[in-house]
Amino acid sequence: MNLLYLTILCPLTGFLCLSCASGRISETWSSVIGLLSIGLTACVTTYIDYDFLTSNQEVFNQTLWKWMAIEVLRVDIGLILDGLSLTLLSIVTGVGFLIHIFASWYMRGSEGYSRFFAYTNLFIASMVVLILGDNLVLMYLGWEGVGLCSYLLIGFYYSNPEYGAAAIKAFILTRVGDVCLFIALLMLYRITHTFNFHDIEVLISEGVFSEHMHMLPWITVMLLGGAVGKSAQLPLQTWLADAMVGPTPVSALIHAATMVTAGVYLIARTHVLFLLTPEILYLVGVIGAITILLAGLSALVQTDIKRVLAYSTMSQIGYMFLALGVQAWEPAIFHLMTHAFFKALLFLSAASLIIVCNQEQNIFKMGGLGSRTPLIYACFIIGGASLMAFPLITSGFFSKEYILAAALAHGHVMLMVAGLLGSLITSLYTCRMIFLIFHGKLKIPYTLILPHFMHYSPLIILALLSSVIGSWIFPPLQGALPNSSALTENHLLTLEITSSVIVTMGCAISAVLWLGPPIYLQNVSDSKIGRFLRIWWFSGWGFDWLYHKVFVQTYLRVAKRLAGDPIAVTINSLAYAINSSSKGLIISESGYLRWHLSVMGFGAVLLLTLIIFR
Repeated sequence: MNLLYLTILCPLTGFLCLSCASGRISETWSSVIGLLSIGLTACVTTYIDYDFLTSNQEVFNQTLWKWMAIEVLRVDIGLILDGLSLTLLSIVTGVGFLIHIFASWYMRGSEGYSRFFAYTNLFIASMVVLILGDNLVLMYLGWEGVGLCSYLLIGFYYSNPEYGAAAIKAFILTRVGDVCLFIALLMLYRITHTFNFHDIEVLISEGVFSEHMHMLPWITVMLLGGAVGKSAQLPLQTWLADAMVGPTPVSALIHAATMVTAGVYLIARTHVLFLLTPEILYLVGVIGAITILLAGLSALVQTDIKRVLAYSTMSQIGYMFLALGVQAWEPAIFHLMTHAFFKALLFLSAASLIIVCNQEQNIFKMGGLGSRTPLIYACFIIGGASLMAFPLITSGFFSKEYILAAALAHGHVMLMVAGLLGSLITSLYTCRMIFLIFHGKLKIPYTLILPHFMHYSPLIILALLSSVIGSWIFPPLQGALPNSSALTENHLLTLEITSSVIVTMGCAISAVLWLGPPIYLQNVSDSKIGRFLRIWWFSGWGFDWLYHKVFVQTYLRVAKRLAGDPIAVTINSLAYAINSSSKGLIISESGYLRWHLSVMGFGAVLLLTLIIFR
């Protein structure tokens, strides 16, 4: 475990090498450096996993050096390893390495190949800092680092102005959450005079908040604001769908498997604060439940395959928030892990499909590709089945039902019902996507992909992890998070049976609507209500329009008014007068004899005139 610092040093070294050598080395060497750094990180993580699990140790701390020491303020560069950070570290490095392998094949021949791996290496280093930091300041450094990398990779194809606009939108919206998190850090330090997670827990157990209980809800609300911004939850969810303009491996790595779950990690890491404010913790679950439904219905009408998966990601993270809200800490992290498996599989499969279809992403222009692309079809079937929690054979089934059973066990029936309704919607849009792409008549010219190890091996491994095999890997969270003690086998069995029926029913409805005669679907979509809902859901419930009206236009109006501010006009007038006087003096110092004689003559005439009139 003393090698823990290497999980940051290896990808950071890869980033520095690729940045310094960008444009000077071949694609082969770029991929070697990029893959080697992440591969070494994954190997070190595997060793750390084994060492930690066999040591019977609950927490391991490694202090590297002192970062800040200003009077009572002391912040160290220190790392913490417990069951929670170990789980997240394994996901980031393991799934991240598989995505890097796939990206070395997918990005071949693209402009900025070396730059791509430099950014992704920096992202892995920042994400590991976020996970392993033993204090809020170091975690915040990693938090901002992954935000920067997200911005750089969304706008990777910078020559397209729309992609740049999407990157700016994601950067600004996530900064809103980051400001909330920063405020929470300052408020927390004002009370505890420390940023260290362990010290905060000790102070809470000693009753340090007994005199500051009025501040605690504000702190947790600000922490929740940071979490919803990074994890694309209501009301800061609008950036994620537009973030799909980046390279598809980026969508798999950052916007599905790792970075967007940072908000879940933040709440889990600071759970001792949320337990003191149960009303705010319940709000976490409510936000998750609403996001499940809003994002699921939006995914149901999307035409772009990557936007379908983006809204699906929002919905699945909503399940994690729901779990946190009902104090089902272990189910939340368990679903975070399984979601990383099947969502990375779906995004990488979508990347392969986009290449097959010559960069076409509209699912309505595809069709009949099942027999032409058997591996991609099989990956979509496995990933999609896990996404909609198909019973018994997928990892997503066990993690999602674990969440819903915990909600039932803790008495949150309405949240459980929202989760079940979300399962129905998920099965509808997932089967819709698969039926439109792989069944029916062939609608598009396609190009078969030649067999390549760097392409197929990540898909096969992720497909295995998305199956029931993935559910055998249970996160070692004992001691890191409170136990979900209220959960019983009866609750779990009840939810498994109920959810299985709902998912099966959703698959049957999808088969009727999209494989059967089109008259059933037309009757719904062509009605006035159907057209209205389709447009409303397609636009993401109009949140972009609302934010543009309320915030963007208001800001522009205020800026326009301030442009004519009297104080500014006065200051500018004074500057204009001084500038004009300066120009006049410059003209008078021309150096021409005739000019000086004219001025002298004009002065003499003016002087005689004054004398005469006097």
